Amino acid sequence: MNARIAPAMHRLERARQLLDEAETAPSLEQLAAAVSLSPSHLQRSFRRRFGMSPAEYHRARRFGQFKAALRGGAPVTAAVYGAGFGSGSRVYEHSDRLLGMTPASYRAGGAGADIRYTTTGTPLGRLLVAATRRGICAVTLGKDDAELERRLAEEFPRATRERVDAGREEWLDAVIARIASELGWSDAAAPALPPLDVAATAFQWRVWNALTRIPAGETRSYGELAAEIGSPRAARAIGNACGSNRLALIVPCHRVVREDGSPGGWRWGVERKRELLAQERRARAGQRGDGAPRDPR
Repeated sequence: MNARIAPAMHRLERARQLLDEAETAPSLEQLAAAVSLSPSHLQRSFRRRFGMSPAEYHRARRFGQFKAALRGGAPVTAAVYGAGFGSGSRVYEHSDRLLGMTPASYRAGGAGADIRYTTTGTPLGRLLVAATRRGICAVTLGKDDAELERRLAEEFPRATRERVDAGREEWLDAVIARIASELGWSDAAAPALPPLDVAATAFQWRVWNALTRIPAGETRSYGELAAEIGSPRAARAIGNACGSNRLALIVPCHRVVREDGSPGGWRWGVERKRELLAQERRARAGQRGDGAPRDPR
């Protein structure tokens, strides 16, 4: 590594460590002074390396701790203060975007949420599409319906889950039709994408929207995608954002590959990813609908 680059990298890693350890967010000026960088240089370099500003990183870490506490059964108030939030108001203000539901409902495994889902066969195996009253909350692939339903139950253990037949739920049918059209399984035009109801940070939305701009039949490396969103050193964070995606095919994280062109991992299976990329290359001349997911804030 270039001798001049190494100290700067060390300072950025030190800044991240300080944010990990901080109960309350330091100001940009305080953090910059602690690592001997100017505030503007720290802000710019931190975003390039990690894909988000120091303030966004600290907030994402706190919400990660908050979610873990809720999933562990901690009372909402205890989780709020345990994660370093001064009050519950800011948590509830952003809970829909970051949790996909209220904190109490998230803690209760989706209690109070009504989820309707359907399954169908595809050339890639079985496909499950699920939606709340607010939008699509899951699109998953698996070998059989039992596996898909088990995963849905693990994600939302206390939600009311109702299986519906194809043709009875407009949003679910629209997602299935859109996927079939985009992957060349159907000659019908792709319908508009229904609303989404997923938990995501601002950085994840940036990555997911960038993924939808990769044409079917093409791929990007993690580094290339990081550069496209203006964070060229955030390849690892890109990988984490792809790994957190639970909307298979709708948010096409399968189009991101390793630097050497090998497929890399995919939560729905590497062999399935290879076959999917091959199918997209074969169907590249097919029509693509419009409509990328948007941060609902």
